[in-house]
Amino acid sequence: MPPTPHTPTIAVLREDKYPPDARVAITPTQLARLRKAGYDVVVQPSPHRCYTDAEYTRLGVPLQEDVSDRQLLIGIKEVPIGRLIADKTYCNFAHVAKFQAYNQPLLRALLDKGITHIDYEYLTDDHGRRLIAFGYWAGMVGAHNGLWAYGRRSGAFELPRLKDLYDYAAAKSVYGELTLPGDLKVVLTGTGRVGAGAAKVLTDSGLRRVKPKDFLKPTEGPVFTQLAVEDYARHRSGKAVQRKHFYQHSEEYVSAFAPYAAVADAFINGIYWDGKAPAFFTQKDMAGGHFHIRTIADVTCDIAPLSSVPSTLKASTIADPVYGFDPHTGKEVAPYAVDAIDVMSIDNLPSELPRDASKAFGEILLSTIVPEFDKPESDILERATITRNGQLGPHFTYLAAFAEGRTTRQ
Repeated sequence: MPPTPHTPTIAVLREDKYPPDARVAITPTQLARLRKAGYDVVVQPSPHRCYTDAEYTRLGVPLQEDVSDRQLLIGIKEVPIGRLIADKTYCNFAHVAKFQAYNQPLLRALLDKGITHIDYEYLTDDHGRRLIAFGYWAGMVGAHNGLWAYGRRSGAFELPRLKDLYDYAAAKSVYGELTLPGDLKVVLTGTGRVGAGAAKVLTDSGLRRVKPKDFLKPTEGPVFTQLAVEDYARHRSGKAVQRKHFYQHSEEYVSAFAPYAAVADAFINGIYWDGKAPAFFTQKDMAGGHFHIRTIADVTCDIAPLSSVPSTLKASTIADPVYGFDPHTGKEVAPYAVDAIDVMSIDNLPSELPRDASKAFGEILLSTIVPEFDKPESDILERATITRNGQLGPHFTYLAAFAEGRTTRQ
C-alpha cells in the first residue's frame, strides 16, 4: 500500500535501554525499500546495533540524532523514561500490560506525557493471533542457551555461545559435530513461535523428539518432548482440557507438570503466560525429592512472583546468562552449585542472533504493520494501543488502578 495523507513521518530508534540490544526493527535494506516507496523515514545512529550506521547510509538512509520532528517512533525494547518525547506515537515492546511492577513508572510516564503507545505484543488479527513477534528466534536462542548451561553444569559437552557465531547457519555446523549424553532428557513447553524455534534447535543439535507419554518412560539416546496445554495443565473439576477454554479461563486450571519435572534434566519454558494460569511448580516442589530438573531456560521470563516459573527472580543478561537458584531458601546463589538449580532468563534472547532475527521481524513489520499507519482507522492498531493522549486505550482500561500505583491486580 503506498503512503497516504495519513502516513506519519517515521524514525527507527536507537535502543537505549541497558544492557543495549543489538536488534533493530527494520534493517538497512528494508528501510531503503520503505524510502523508495515514498515513506519519510530516518534512523537514529547507534554504536551497538547489529547493522552499522554505515550500512544504512550506504543505502541512502539518513541518520538523525534528534527525532523530535518525527511522528512515529519505532523501536524494539522499552524507551528509558528520561528519553521519552511527549505527544509522540511509539511502537515497541513496553512490558507494562501484565502488571509488571518494575515497569509501572513507565506506564505512568506514557500517560503523563500524552504518548500514544502501540505494543507489538498486542498486534493481532481478528481471531486474536499475534501478527509480529521475535518468539521464534527467542526460542532458538533459549534452547541453545539451555543446552549450553546444562553442558557447563554436567561437563558432558561444550557449546559456543550463539552471540559468538555469525548466524544460525554457523550454529548448525557446530551442532553437526556435537555429541550429547545418551541419557539427556529435555522438556519443552509451548507450541507457538517460541516452541517451534526451540524445537528446531533441539532437533538440529541431536535430540530425538518423543511423545509426552513416552518421555515419562525409560528412553534411549538424548530426547526431548514438547508439551501443549493439554499435557501440562488440568481443570480443577477433572474435565478434559479444552485449549480455547484454557486461554479464556486459565485461572480454573492447575498444573499437571510434576511427572515431567520428575524425569527431565532440563526445562525450556516457551509458553505465553497470561498472569492467571497456574505456575508449573512451586518453590516447595523444587526443593522436594521428586524434582529432577537442574537447568531451566525460561524464555517466557516473567519475573516472580507473577510468573509461571518461581525461580525466575530476574532477567539475566547476555553477558551473564545464568544464575543459581536455591530452592530451599528461594534466593539467588552462584550457578552450577550442587544444591542449586541453574536458571537462564535472558529477556532479549534474539539479540544473540540479531541479524537473522531483525531481518525476519522487519519483513513482517513492513508488509503487515506499517501499512496500518496509512489508514485513518485501524482495528489492528487499536487493539494494541495501550495509551493514547493521556488515557488508557479501550482494550487496556483494566490497568487503571495499576497505572495509579494502587494495586497490581484486581
